[in-house]
Amino acid sequence: MTSTVAELATPTGDSAPVGITAGPDDALWFTENAANKVGRVTTTGTFTEYSVPTAGAGPAEIVAGPDGALWFTETNTDNIGRITTGGTFTEYALPTSGAYPWGITVGPDGALWFAEPGANNIGRITTGGTVTEYAVPTSGAYPLSITAGSDGALWFTEVLTGGIGRITTGGTVTEYAVPALDSLPIGITSGPDDALWFTDAGAAQIGKVTTAGVFTGYDLTDVLFPFPWGITTGPDGALWFTENVGNDIGRITTTGTISEVSIPTSGASPLEIATGSDGNLWFTENTVSQIGTVTP
Repeated sequence: MTSTVAELATPTGDSAPVGITAGPDDALWFTENAANKVGRVTTTGTFTEYSVPTAGAGPAEIVAGPDGALWFTETNTDNIGRITTGGTFTEYALPTSGAYPWGITVGPDGALWFAEPGANNIGRITTGGTVTEYAVPTSGAYPLSITAGSDGALWFTEVLTGGIGRITTGGTVTEYAVPALDSLPIGITSGPDDALWFTDAGAAQIGKVTTAGVFTGYDLTDVLFPFPWGITTGPDGALWFTENVGNDIGRITTTGTISEVSIPTSGASPLEIATGSDGNLWFTENTVSQIGTVTP
């Protein structure tokens, strides 16, 4: 792959960035888990950082909401956070303690949907702050990442039980077992082919599941233990993903052709990835406190 990778250090050292998303203001917004901040970086590399009001919140995933603000999960304090593009915060407490909210996405109903791995729930919050929680049927599933599917439902990964879950906006849950050996699904996104694509860290695969529950797996062979994490649909119609241990950014077409590019900084531990308004892919480098960008 001939893509070019560039890296930018966050202004705060040891910030441990996790989630990243394109904002309505054409900038990228990201969380700084260790620094307890939400960051913003323009496509030309100018940073701004905002401190989360609740100390030690541990901000994780972030998404652009339907209300023009950014919504994020606070893993350590069981809150859902909201920040305007002007930097004003609002925080909403979850009913369940120890929920450890992680993944978050916008649902087809105009609400935010999120995963609670600690409580084994899927949560929903309206833009007005009303929270509803739904239990995942399989005990100890550890739901982590969540995305909206082409079928009008929400789809999520079940890390510890090797499953992919589906929940309707009315709260009905269906679960599918990933057929790959040692499956450990982490990230999930809706693909341009209307299927759900997910990273399978345990099986060292990129997985695909149709909305009817039919699975396909594609092996990663560049390194012995790539541990793929985040995944998103790129502007080129392919799926782009991070390899947390392999230290690569990968690309897979909807027909299964895989290519990879190395991250210049060794041991960067890339996590989440998103498409920017500039048409590039932007990703977080967790252990080296950098934001990376790769041309498609």
